[in-house]
Amino acid sequence: MASRRPSASDEELRELIARLQSGLPETHHRSRKGASAASLLKETCEYIKSLHRDVDELSDRLSELVATMDVNGAQAEILRSLFRS
Repeated sequence: MASRRPSASDEELRELIARLQSGLPETHHRSRKGASAASLLKETCEYIKSLHRDVDELSDRLSELVATMDVNGAQAEILRSLFRS
């Protein structure tokens, strides 16, 4: 029989919710006074999805830029140095 992990206390849940809220942009904080944990989780998931879309878009744009660039040129060296950081 599988053992269950001990459940978090109310105080631990409040702390986790506060940490989630602090990770969201300020524009999201205004509408959340008294928001439920479920709505906060939904909002956090949507925010993470939007970050993934942003990363995908930026990755596509970077790929297009690299494809048109001289691999031995100054711009290519700048990109390589950024990726090393």
